[in-house]
Amino acid sequence: MKFSIQSLYAWYHSVLRNPKYRWWVILGTLVYLVSPFDVLPDFIPVVGQIDDVFLLTLLVSEVSGLVIEGWKARKGDLGTEVPNTTEGSTSSGSTIDVDAVSVK
Repeated sequence: MKFSIQSLYAWYHSVLRNPKYRWWVILGTLVYLVSPFDVLPDFIPVVGQIDDVFLLTLLVSEVSGLVIEGWKARKGDLGTEVPNTTEGSTSSGSTIDVDAVSVK
């Protein structure tokens, strides 16, 4: 099993995107930041704060991304419903994504 910072970020990102675990991850991150037990002990100058700064930066960037996505989704949901003006149509006015295939 290969460990890298990128794999840790990908795991943190995916777990934080899951609504079931989101608040647990945020709470766990905050507890880790105030906890005296760290991967790199805080009493070592500069080196001790590296993991805290990394985790805090990661938490702020991910949570702000979630807030922005939620805000955009909520903003997009307001007034985007197209009224059904076709008589006798059974469509609900929602958009359907279809993958196109070219035919030669």
